[in-house]
Amino acid sequence: MSKTLQELKDEIISYGKIAGAKNYTPGVSGNISARYGENVLITASGTANGYLRDDDFAVVDFAGNSLQGIKKPSSETPLHLEFYRLREDINYIIHVHSPYLSSFASCGMALDEPIMAENVFYFGKIPLAEYGLPSSWDLVEKTSKYFREYNAVLMANHGFIVGGKSIEEAYLRLELAESYAHVVFNTKMLGGAKLLDPKQVQEIFALR
Repeated sequence: MSKTLQELKDEIISYGKIAGAKNYTPGVSGNISARYGENVLITASGTANGYLRDDDFAVVDFAGNSLQGIKKPSSETPLHLEFYRLREDINYIIHVHSPYLSSFASCGMALDEPIMAENVFYFGKIPLAEYGLPSSWDLVEKTSKYFREYNAVLMANHGFIVGGKSIEEAYLRLELAESYAHVVFNTKMLGGAKLLDPKQVQEIFALR
């Protein structure tokens, strides 16, 4: 990526405001990052994604050392760094505690049923990583095992993490996933969804 530091900050601030307005990242929960050359730009600890300012960021290297910024980088920095290490195609990561995705994560339920064609197409499924203490290496290990195969992962009793080549792609995956969780919740309230059969799922995969 050849974007300047300010351009990356502006992108994250803009999409942070959108996520905040939709209550995907309430209060000071969650964090957003972007590749910055051989380093990573990430929101600072204790900042609110919906109200970010230019000084609410830190630049870190892949060893986790803070290189630039007056504030401490997010405590979830190791999780972001591992996602980037495992996926060269991922340039932006968004971690949030949005209501419906967090509800499924807190119930220990993966979003793995083939309910809607669009979600099968874009996600296949959204797996659930086992619980790990937030900010711990245990959380990184339990979550990162899904990163090679999946762009989006639920974290038990915690929240949701998603990556994309662009920040728009990462955000739209978040938006789609939160809507998917909402639909799944509604189908359960209505007595259960009618699932797509394996043949229908394969037909959808063939469209990719």
